[in-house]
Amino acid sequence: MTEAVVLVHGIWMTGLDLLVLRARLRGAGYAATIARYPSLRLPPRENALRVRALIDELDADVVHLVGHSLGGLVILHMLRDDPPPRPGRVVLLGSPVHGSGVARVLSARWFTRFLIGRSGESGLLGGGAAAPDDREVGTIAGDLPVGVGRMIRGIDGPNDGTVAVAETRVRGARDHVTLPVSHAGLLTAKAVAAQVQHFLQRGAFAAGTVDADTA
Repeated sequence: MTEAVVLVHGIWMTGLDLLVLRARLRGAGYAATIARYPSLRLPPRENALRVRALIDELDADVVHLVGHSLGGLVILHMLRDDPPPRPGRVVLLGSPVHGSGVARVLSARWFTRFLIGRSGESGLLGGGAAAPDDREVGTIAGDLPVGVGRMIRGIDGPNDGTVAVAETRVRGARDHVTLPVSHAGLLTAKAVAAQVQHFLQRGAFAAGTVDADTA
């Protein structure tokens, strides 16, 4: 049985930021690939169609999905509106499933609104999709508060410098773990890659706390 992993980047990114995580997943035996999309020009629900098209081209029995930040919201839209027929687990890395406080601040100011673009439509400004009932979804948050979000404000409570831990909690998730990493560190830390691999293999994190009832 062949297993592939599709990695979906966040806002302002091109996919290059996922190269380290992709290499680690490939080292673990997965056929990992990166899905690219225009994060500002199209809303998450439309970018989900691009990810779905990539999945259709893959030659694999199982297709797992890993999304960082906005990429996780794109994945949730796809699973709600046009889920792939092949099975696979889902890991969201620092994805603000309830909307982003930082994005709300940026969107409220005319001179920074362009930094959000259309990513806020049923996405970073709230109103996104929930975790599907028929997929095992795990969420990883960081609580090392290092990032540009600290300068913008809009973050309450423990956070990774861009996204609050509370913003990553999604009802219906099988497991949740918080690690001492920043928002960018979610892409490069060995501990994060190890937790991703553990969830893809077993449907639970190695040291996670089950939090399915937290919205």
